[in-house]
Amino acid sequence: MATRLNYGKTFLLGFGFFGLSVVWGVYNAFVPIFLADKFHLSPIIIGFFMTLDNIAALFIQPPVGAWSDRLRTPLGRRIPFLLIGAPVTAVAFGLIPLPAVLPLFVACTSTLLLSAAVWRTPVIALMPDITPSAFRSQANGIINFMGGIGTIIALQTGGLLYKMSPNFPFWLGSGLVLISALVVYLFIEEPKEYGEMETQPGIFASLREVFTSEDKSGLRILFAIFFWFIGFSAVDTFFTLYAKNHLGLHEGDGATLLSVLPLFFVLFAIPSGFIAGRIGRRNTISMGLIILSIILVLLYITPASALLTGIAPLPLVGIPLVEGGARMLTLAGVLLIFGGAAWAFVNINSLPMIVDLTSAARIGTFTGLYYLFSTFSAIVGPNVNGFAIQLTGDNYNIIMLIAPVFMLIALWLMLGVKHGEATVQG
Repeated sequence: MATRLNYGKTFLLGFGFFGLSVVWGVYNAFVPIFLADKFHLSPIIIGFFMTLDNIAALFIQPPVGAWSDRLRTPLGRRIPFLLIGAPVTAVAFGLIPLPAVLPLFVACTSTLLLSAAVWRTPVIALMPDITPSAFRSQANGIINFMGGIGTIIALQTGGLLYKMSPNFPFWLGSGLVLISALVVYLFIEEPKEYGEMETQPGIFASLREVFTSEDKSGLRILFAIFFWFIGFSAVDTFFTLYAKNHLGLHEGDGATLLSVLPLFFVLFAIPSGFIAGRIGRRNTISMGLIILSIILVLLYITPASALLTGIAPLPLVGIPLVEGGARMLTLAGVLLIFGGAAWAFVNINSLPMIVDLTSAARIGTFTGLYYLFSTFSAIVGPNVNGFAIQLTGDNYNIIMLIAPVFMLIALWLMLGVKHGEATVQG
């Protein structure tokens, strides 16, 4: 058994999550803009549209995770899903900005997100496959560091490219998905021993097992994931429209402003894994949820004019406050800095808690459970938040009040968790 983390292999594996993060970053930033400006849909319809892909993924990702546990091929049990799904994802993603009619647009987005769902769970399950329990928070920090880099590229470079042409961010993403999949295929070798093969319970049997267990730690973690992703989806899905309608920024500048959050998520991704190694995963997650709740409430109560107060010059992720002016870090940007760090504390340590509730033979299945609850929240979240925006007369600021409510519910659930910490294996 390895006694240290293989940093090189973990960084290379992170390219899989990097490619996915570019896709999600561009998709969440610019698809709502297309729906509002190109197809003239209302906020509640936009919220519903942003869940259609997740409804399908809800039925694909968990069973695919369990399937990958049982699959045996010369290439391994996870890599075949990557080799089939990634090319389809790249092509569909590049086509998204082209349709002029809504049905074709829906066809492109549905193909993209269904194909991405096929390879997402198996690729993420590779991390615990190749990493001992004691190092999984640290490894997940590295994986999410790479994912955060992908999101920054999506928002920062994507914001600049969007100003040139709405097509360019999507074409960049297509190329990066193919490169990322190739890196994982060439450099990551799956373990040859998978654990016992005997009648492994499927996804629904595993879910029933979690619900009926005397120890409710697994159930509490899964529902905490559900609630904090509802809160985060409020910000993630509607931020560019929030920036445009509440703060008065250009869509591209809204995406650039949001890129501060994943930038500091990236900077704190690896440290958050080591912090969890010191104080425990549950405590680290709880601390992150408290900080996030405070940040979101501050964004809600602070006037828009004050949020756009310039604090200091900041190239790259700063925004111009006047036409042609220098890029500035704003008060909103400062709050998003703390939000990015707090989100790292939460997000980095949740998957390791889930997979440490089970054995090596069922890692894909429990990774599927993680995505079952996070995907279900991605269905509920945009609908709840879009409905709230419409009920308040298109007040996009309301998302900053709704999100902390769900974060605090998740915090209450996490306080009752007793298992899922790292184990030392001899």
